[in-house]
Amino acid sequence: MRSRLAARSARLVLAAAAVTALAATATACNNDDTADAGSSATPSASASAGKGGSDSSSTGGSNSSASSTSGSNSGGSTDKAGSGDDGKSASGDGEKSGYGQSCGTNDLDFTVTSQSQAGGYYQVTAKAKSGITCYLDVNTPSVSFGSGTDGVASPVGQGGEDPIKLTGSAVAYAGISPKTTKSDAGKEFENVIIALTDDDPNPAELKLPDTANVDKPIVTNWSTNRAETVPVIV
Repeated sequence: MRSRLAARSARLVLAAAAVTALAATATACNNDDTADAGSSATPSASASAGKGGSDSSSTGGSNSSASSTSGSNSGGSTDKAGSGDDGKSASGDGEKSGYGQSCGTNDLDFTVTSQSQAGGYYQVTAKAKSGITCYLDVNTPSVSFGSGTDGVASPVGQGGEDPIKLTGSAVAYAGISPKTTKSDAGKEFENVIIALTDDDPNPAELKLPDTANVDKPIVTNWSTNRAETVPVIV
């Protein structure tokens, strides 16, 4: 009996030892598997993190690039708008530099016509040349027949607007009476010299529609109303 109990006890001890050894082996295997799993998980996480970092960097780069492009486009648009306005205001319309300046004689085109009122006189029409806008700041034109002082027309102060803007189809008128005396004295001229001021460096010499007998000539002020430019001595 004792020998059977001893044998059974020995078998139980051996079985327990085997279970313990088996458990230890299983534990060791599990630990190795866990370690392997942890080891394999780490590279995946690193790869994922690396990929995420790469994506983030790529996204940041795209945003930066887009921002730069946007800034460039915005700046380009601003520059274009600025230069476009400057080009058009300065010369795009062909207008003379110095818009709104005083008219010079060479800024205007003149015509002279013969009128029968008040014993006969010459009507001068002034119009700005194409593309020019200017102002007649001096109310009375400087008019003379020939170069002598006796051919200089005296202003009579009729009419007048100050200043007169000339541009496009706008015109101004002045009237010239070549003879105000009743005598037979006088000199004949075929041309009249007109300037906007006494010291204008570019006077215009205009052909008269007929030969004028000149003696103590007079001239009116500039006006946009031709009825105000019929020269008479008051």
